Amino acid sequence: MALTHNLGFPRIGARRELKQALEACWRGDIDEQQLQIRAAELRKHHWITQREAGIDLIPAGDFALYDQMLNMTALLGAAPARFNAGSDEIGLDLYFAMARGTASQPAMEMTKWFDTNYHYIVPEFDAHTRFRIASSQLFREVAEAKALGISPKVVLIGPLTYLYLGKETEPGFNRLDLLAHLLPVYREILARLASLGVEWVQIDEPFLALDLGDDWLSGLDQAYAALAATGTKLPKLLLATYFEAVDNHAARLKNLPVDGLHIDLCRAPDQLDIFLEGYPTEKVLSLGIIDGRNVWRADLAQALAILARAQLTLGERLWIAPSCSLLHCPVDLELETRLDSEIKNWLAFSVQKLKELSILGQGLNQGENAIREQLDASTRARQERRESPRNHNPVMQERLQRLTQNDSHRTSPFEVRQVLQQQRFQLPDLPTTTIGSFPQTPEIRQARAAFRKGELGNLQYLEAMRREIQLAIRKQEEIGLDVFVHGEAERNDMVEYFGEQLCGYAFTENGWVQSYGSRCVKPPILYGDIFRPEPMTVDWIQYAQSLTTKPVKGMLTGPITMLMWSFVRDDQPRSTTALQLALAIRDEVADLERAGIGIIQIDEPAFREGLPLKKANWNEYLKWAVEAFRVSSSGVKDDTQIHTHMCYSEFNDILPAIADMGADVITIETSRSRMELLDGFGQFKYPNEIGPGVYDIHSPRIPETGEMLELLEKACQVINSKQLWVNPDCGLKTRSWPEVVTALERMVEAARQLRAQINTSQTETLPA
Repeated sequence: MALTHNLGFPRIGARRELKQALEACWRGDIDEQQLQIRAAELRKHHWITQREAGIDLIPAGDFALYDQMLNMTALLGAAPARFNAGSDEIGLDLYFAMARGTASQPAMEMTKWFDTNYHYIVPEFDAHTRFRIASSQLFREVAEAKALGISPKVVLIGPLTYLYLGKETEPGFNRLDLLAHLLPVYREILARLASLGVEWVQIDEPFLALDLGDDWLSGLDQAYAALAATGTKLPKLLLATYFEAVDNHAARLKNLPVDGLHIDLCRAPDQLDIFLEGYPTEKVLSLGIIDGRNVWRADLAQALAILARAQLTLGERLWIAPSCSLLHCPVDLELETRLDSEIKNWLAFSVQKLKELSILGQGLNQGENAIREQLDASTRARQERRESPRNHNPVMQERLQRLTQNDSHRTSPFEVRQVLQQQRFQLPDLPTTTIGSFPQTPEIRQARAAFRKGELGNLQYLEAMRREIQLAIRKQEEIGLDVFVHGEAERNDMVEYFGEQLCGYAFTENGWVQSYGSRCVKPPILYGDIFRPEPMTVDWIQYAQSLTTKPVKGMLTGPITMLMWSFVRDDQPRSTTALQLALAIRDEVADLERAGIGIIQIDEPAFREGLPLKKANWNEYLKWAVEAFRVSSSGVKDDTQIHTHMCYSEFNDILPAIADMGADVITIETSRSRMELLDGFGQFKYPNEIGPGVYDIHSPRIPETGEMLELLEKACQVINSKQLWVNPDCGLKTRSWPEVVTALERMVEAARQLRAQINTSQTETLPA
């Protein structure tokens, strides 16, 4: 009998119940005990949902109040010493302090989880780091599941992935040296789970999808040999990999002393044969056959054929699962009451994906005839999608054919453009600006919701948003910024807002996925050819510019971010879809320029996220990703200044490609790493202007002026001050106005003080 299991379920709730509970706790509206009660209710609902979907083995330990990597840091007692954890259990105060910072300590660094838009809290390691079981939350959750009659498969981040995704905080230290200290605690955790009656533990090692050195691979062998050592009764281990092929490690993985392996057949279908060949007779093999990263309905007939072939080799040792955790998908398609019925029939969210999985299990165990109706429905839906005329736009396809090299190049090199832009804008050294958004206040959200429901007319909504723009401009004048933004009051999300105005996109009411902590996004569904029927932002930016003599940036989302942060069609190459998006954005850039807007920011926070996990595939991606950005941004005059923004990723290994994008100014997230990310830009001698973030907007903590000044001084050590801009890490939509005003006033003061230091230094070095 083929067994069905799930690698992880979305934790936020179908209607973002976890987000609401977290933010209520942070506001003080509920206490920690009430938060835990609401979290337990969500877990119960999710477990029952999976059981009702027909899943045989249901996960526990996949739930987190903030992040699964932070959960492991708490479980392993690896809180950084700067948080003064002590020897007690790590409670919610410390848990949230590590994620969000305190008055005296900045939050731990946050970065992207492989090539997804999910962010994890980066563990911090030094030579003094030691591990211990410091949280009982996982064990409580196992007890909760068992009380429901569910014998759960516990999910843990593997020891190698946990170390690999962390960072050293002292020079010369190698975090892999901590493995010997870490493994006994993993054994202790496993033993405690065994004592609770846990039979299987899914131990996630997605780091295996990356390019690894021999030291890490040797560490893998060492770790699992230690975990398999006799003495204490431990649960069976299913080592799970996902996001990319691991067939280059197939021989090593098949020889590891674990009880089963999970591989991703959605991202890497060709790796199945090498794993089936000579697969150990005592191990199960789990095949990730349902896509955990996208929302398209599965081809059940094709999936069943693949599984049936594997079953000939594996028999009852075949397990079937989604490709990865369903964390990256919305919860339930049935909640979508307004989605076009034709498009809805092409989709499957998490609950529907589990039902697809159950159907495949039934087909394997009972034969195709038992699921004939479901197979036929799946085939019809895919055929209807393939043949639908709404997916194809001849105008856009013709424009793609007419693209030339000139469309992806500015008229003059940066050195020429820089002079003309300086003459036009007359900005001071170290110009100050923000990344784009200002607080999305309850009043803004209420007005937008009323407008969508038809309770607020077009003119009333326009007036409400204009009042918010007036407020944003007035506050920026008072703060003393040099380059303004309009604040983006009218925008629900940096991708959804633009997608709503482009042909080829569909939208959901409850298609939420977690980005980090309580932050959720609702990716639009990109199902067809992209076309921009009319300007999307010009009126808003023009109005903002009419209120001030300071330059106001036009704010757009770039083609790669539009691509990566959508659920993207899978019936054509992503490079083609990226170019379609680039042409739509190019048209918007041209209209902004014609309207007199001289600074235009095309945000690409997902540029690094799109990079393939294997370096062998980088060049192909970077070629078309850079081209897409250049197509979107190159149709302007030399004195129009193009900005872009990137955040929460490691950029140093792709700096030549970032430079090749040709943006006049790039702003990047650097405050959580205390400017470490900027070192690579200095070593590379990044040629254009750059704004390293000096204020972490994802934390309620407001740094002092001196702290921001210190970060700017560090930046000046690696980047010429003539190239530097001063800005926060990211947009400010999640913060309150009092926080924002205080932080930006301190930021402007830090820039003023540094200008004075530089001027004094230059005066002192002049000849007498």
